[in-house]
Amino acid sequence: MKRISVFCGSSPGNDEIYEHTARKLGEILAERKTTIVYGGTNIGLMNAVANGALSRGGEVTGILPEFIRKKGFAHTQLTELIIVDSMHERKRRMFELSDGMIALPGGLGTLEEFFEVLAWSQLGLHKKPVGLLNIKGFWDALKILTQKMVSEGFLKEENRKMILIGDEITDLLDRMEKYSAPSIEKWIQRDSNLA
Repeated sequence: MKRISVFCGSSPGNDEIYEHTARKLGEILAERKTTIVYGGTNIGLMNAVANGALSRGGEVTGILPEFIRKKGFAHTQLTELIIVDSMHERKRRMFELSDGMIALPGGLGTLEEFFEVLAWSQLGLHKKPVGLLNIKGFWDALKILTQKMVSEGFLKEENRKMILIGDEITDLLDRMEKYSAPSIEKWIQRDSNLA
């Protein structure tokens, strides 16, 4: 993977481990010569990831909507900063520029970005790996939720396994490098006896 999009919070969270790990992710990606594509701000975990990579000579591309730039949240030290018109365009550009996506802890925006690219993968629109860095067990509840989706017949187990979850940065990145998308239909068929 030459470029990875990182989805994460514009807040640092309540425990310094989140910011520390986000910075470490940036450092490791820089050492692997992997360009980071992210939301382009200078706040929260987003800032930590970018600064981690930049501190090790890594390349960082920010994709920032104009309305956020006007608020003064643009990171000014990036390799490249692309200004776009909307949040939708930001997500599209981040996806287009990436070979894979990884989500760190965050709020509603992080969840929305993560689930959209995951749904696209489930529909067969791309074969890029989608990972979750499970800092401090942040994504444990999501594991339970997706298992419930499977047991209740709303998600195939093969599609649930598309979510690559890792507690350690290098392990998760290695698994993303080796990822092969499942070749199954998304659609769940109703049992013919129930029809």
